[in-house]
Amino acid sequence: MNISGNTIFIPGSTSGIGLALALALQARGNTVIVGGRRGDLLEQITRDHPGLDTVRIDTADPAGIDAAAQQVLSRHPGLNVVVTMAGIMRIEDWHTPASFLATAEETITTNVLGPIRLIGAFIEHLQKQPDATIVTVSSGLAFAPLRATPSYNASKAAIHMLSESLRLQLADTSVRIVELVPPSVRTALLPGQENSDFAMPLDEYVSEVMALLQDQPDAKEIQVERVKFLRYAEVRGDYDKVVETLNAADPHGK
Repeated sequence: MNISGNTIFIPGSTSGIGLALALALQARGNTVIVGGRRGDLLEQITRDHPGLDTVRIDTADPAGIDAAAQQVLSRHPGLNVVVTMAGIMRIEDWHTPASFLATAEETITTNVLGPIRLIGAFIEHLQKQPDATIVTVSSGLAFAPLRATPSYNASKAAIHMLSESLRLQLADTSVRIVELVPPSVRTALLPGQENSDFAMPLDEYVSEVMALLQDQPDAKEIQVERVKFLRYAEVRGDYDKVVETLNAADPHGK
């Protein structure tokens, strides 16, 4: 992925990693469209960050995705990058269905069906561009599970394998698949995570991601150093120890 000169749509970027990445990409000379559900946040982003365009989108709503895609493409016909950033993370207790079923269904709808529907809404357009990229967003938890978030872990494992599969299937097109693999980052993804000593500072994470995008334009996965502890646990042969350490160290794992 080229680091500049793109037109980039990032649904799910009104806060956290998404917004920080949007601003970093804008600073590198890209046209960036921020997508989100809340109109008040989108209006505030427009006021606070001139030059960013915004579009209202709920990635759990198929019709809303199609409407947002039409709006984005009508205003930005040169769009060539889509970052499927939108996602949720919920703590679950699987001892009884009442404790997890609704949350699990919401998580899979947002984290798996959402990216699938987003890709479906833009894939024909992207194939017409001379150089296009879909950036998927998985997690270190796709490779080593956090006990407290079963559905989130599973959804991110699904995104990893979807990314691997689409990269093979779209190899005959102009569309590249790049998988962003974050560790725990200081955002509001879970209550208290933005102040967690376990989590990586947001500015450090985005800075390292931007450096990797610049230095490794052909990378299939964007892995900051901190996520490799989880990403390669099975490869190193210390998977059980990594899972034990992860669930002992992260306060959300208890």
